Amino acid sequence: MTAKDLLPIALFAAVAALLPLFVTQNTWLNFAVFTLIICLAAQGWNILGGYGGQYSFGHAAFFGTAAYATAILQMRYGMNAYPAFAVGVAAASAVGAVIGFLSFRSGLRGSYFALVTLAFAEVFRVLANASEVTGGAAGILIKLDVRPANFQFDSRASFYWIALGLVTAALVVTRALERSRLGAQLVAVRENENAALALGVDALRVKLSAIALSAAITGAAGALYAQYFLYLDANIAYGTWISVEALLAPIIGGAGTVFGPVLGGVVLHGLSEFTKTLVGRIPGLDLVIFGVLLILVVRFPPREIPGLIRMWRARR
Repeated sequence: MTAKDLLPIALFAAVAALLPLFVTQNTWLNFAVFTLIICLAAQGWNILGGYGGQYSFGHAAFFGTAAYATAILQMRYGMNAYPAFAVGVAAASAVGAVIGFLSFRSGLRGSYFALVTLAFAEVFRVLANASEVTGGAAGILIKLDVRPANFQFDSRASFYWIALGLVTAALVVTRALERSRLGAQLVAVRENENAALALGVDALRVKLSAIALSAAITGAAGALYAQYFLYLDANIAYGTWISVEALLAPIIGGAGTVFGPVLGGVVLHGLSEFTKTLVGRIPGLDLVIFGVLLILVVRFPPREIPGLIRMWRARR
């Protein structure tokens, strides 16, 4: 990886970092922080689904595991928020490795793998909803203690810059993966796993590495969500909403590309907020919109925004 590879990421981070200097309303900053959290989760999905071709419908399992681990360690065991955040990310990665081992070792791929990940996420949701350590149906509330040493800030701009830093780090990791031997092997497995095996690629190791890294990045999004909103319940942490958004953003923005999840996440949430402004905040409206978009991008090629732009320029 060269400096030329990092230049677009540096430019994106530098421009995006200026937003709080011009936008000071908390409503818009909340929107920006939440959008970055979704972009981070989507970047995690992109590594497994975009580069690896292993479509997951259950990334909520990783998002929720990290979120709950972060909250529980703070509230039940008195751990500081920063190490709790790191442990949450590690726990999500471990869950990803276990799910990946059980799935890939059994030879599951395609729709079978997607359904297994969805099943794991739903099992985790049911367990969290019934468990006492997670607060059950009432959820868990992280104590408000606004101090930087406790990973809580009185300014939403601070959280925005932290979220932007995590997204930027995920972009760098994705670019490094793209330029690495592991990335080449991952793409080879995506294109033709049997051919990759014939060439000596250890497909199981490659896919396990991808799902562990994917889960860690999505877990970072979950841990940041918990720390920003300070409340979790099973339907938030392990809900289908995060699996759908983590999957749909890269598909719309360009799966298997570095900036695709960021572009898709911004477009998705921009469209969602615009629609809510027009027709009101109807519960479940955003999922309806995302479902319609998913049908459209699957049914009508090109399936992503960059492809539409290229087609429009060609016609021009």
